[in-house]
Amino acid sequence: MAEILDVTEATFEEQVMQSDKPVIVDFWAEWCAPCRQLSPTLAELAGEYADQIRVAKVDADASPQLAAKYNVRALPTLLFIKNGQVTGSLVGNQPKATLSKQIEEILAS
Repeated sequence: MAEILDVTEATFEEQVMQSDKPVIVDFWAEWCAPCRQLSPTLAELAGEYADQIRVAKVDADASPQLAAKYNVRALPTLLFIKNGQVTGSLVGNQPKATLSKQIEEILAS
């Protein structure tokens, strides 16, 4: 099972922006049902792409400045970050195929 990072405002820069691998950042909240539905899919992808990407979760309620900085207006919001740059985003619970396609595009770029 691949590690899913719990990231806060204090650790975001180091764990996400300075990562040597692309990172999927999941902005979520405890009360958010679609966030809970998306979680197992992200865990599967983290395992399948363990040596190529990282998956990080940011609790939007606990890190409101981070959510505001990245214009997170709905949960879950996924940001795809490579070399410190946001290369894409998806809002809402997404099918695994959609997420896999986005990951493949980032890895190919």
